[in-house]
Amino acid sequence: MRLLKVASCNLNQWAMDFDCNLNNIKESITQAKQAGAVIRLGPELEITGYGCEDHFLELDTINHGWECLKEILVGDWTDGILCSVGMPVIKGSERYNCQVLCFNRKIIMIRPKMWLANDGNYRELRWFTAWKHKDQLVDFQLPSEIAEAVLQQSVPFGYGYLRFLDTAVAAEVCEELFTPIPPHAELALNGVEVFMNASGSHHQLRKLDVRLRAFIGATHTRGGVYMYSNQQGCDGGRLYYDGCSCVVVNGEVVAQGSQFSLRDIEVVTAQVDLDAVASLRGIYQ
Repeated sequence: MRLLKVASCNLNQWAMDFDCNLNNIKESITQAKQAGAVIRLGPELEITGYGCEDHFLELDTINHGWECLKEILVGDWTDGILCSVGMPVIKGSERYNCQVLCFNRKIIMIRPKMWLANDGNYRELRWFTAWKHKDQLVDFQLPSEIAEAVLQQSVPFGYGYLRFLDTAVAAEVCEELFTPIPPHAELALNGVEVFMNASGSHHQLRKLDVRLRAFIGATHTRGGVYMYSNQQGCDGGRLYYDGCSCVVVNGEVVAQGSQFSLRDIEVVTAQVDLDAVASLRGIYQ
């Protein structure tokens, strides 16, 4: 039996409050490890906060993000646990909304967001570029201070997944779930069993039901473990993020966090059976 314990987080992050955000991330990782989890997922852009608006265009915002990630990597935070950390990254002359996947004090890969939220209250295309190269992973040269600290010069950057001895894990960032051909559909056919969705989703009447139906639909027939993490509270702008981090397995919600908690940190854990995912997928072969 392949059992896996995962942790998804509701975090009350503040735009541009790097010290507070870093402390919340560290504490959430600590709680996840204490619960025995081997995967920890945090909200979208959790290091900077989601609502930085035009501050995303300032180099200091990017540089401070790397400084925070460096502090996480040089400590023991990522020892024995795969951590997905959200932050903005510049590659070439373009800014990307990224999930940085870290394990055992190393950066395993950087996954840029491919579909940006640009309707309603969202204006991601103002600050970020969508990654469109689905057919390749490219080398990303790490900033010199990071490279020296983690003894890595470059890491894979792009659309891909992580293959471990007993399973495969991939990121699907927020808006990508709601696109006509969401990444999880292709990834599931390539053997990915665990999907990590880092989001910055604000509260709206009946929006939670829309989310849950999407998670359930993503795993009901394809099978899989779908992890969802969200920011909670108001990070300084006019949006209120409502948390509700959850874990869905084969179309069933097995763990869910609170919607309007006043806690800065809430870690939702679940032990899942990967063999149940393989069994469901075997039905449709």
